[in-house]
Amino acid sequence: MIKLYKATPGGALYHEAWTTDAAITEHWGKLGDRGSTRDHALTEDQDPDDALEEVLAPARSAGFAEFDDDDLRILLIEYRIDGVGNSADLSKRHALEDRMNEVLGWVGLGHCDGGSIGAGTMEVCCRVIDFELARTAIEADLAGSTFSDYSRIFDEAAR
Repeated sequence: MIKLYKATPGGALYHEAWTTDAAITEHWGKLGDRGSTRDHALTEDQDPDDALEEVLAPARSAGFAEFDDDDLRILLIEYRIDGVGNSADLSKRHALEDRMNEVLGWVGLGHCDGGSIGAGTMEVCCRVIDFELARTAIEADLAGSTFSDYSRIFDEAAR
């Protein structure tokens, strides 16, 4: 997967693409919005990496560029647990990690980067482009779900 971004006066945009067995999926939109997708057939004689670059070439020409992972903000979703937690807590964390990959990925905001558990808390770690947009998207997604009992969503740098 390659993720590209571009700042515009109307807000930041994303443009990304990834390969599957038979296609390249291209996904683009305004940061925080679901955006649009298009599939490009991948033939057996095509190199997937070359085809991926070919799909993204127009976006790169329009000024889209990769975002350095070191510049991403770390957003943590924290839950209170008893002690070091149990298997149900760990299962919940893994399910939330999967959910956050979907939620953040489909609106171009970032991805989940694992989590931790123990010492009375459980956290899911997300690397995000825009902390406030990501927090808003996550709060809206978790409201009324089995994951709505979080204790806080915060920026690791503000810890």
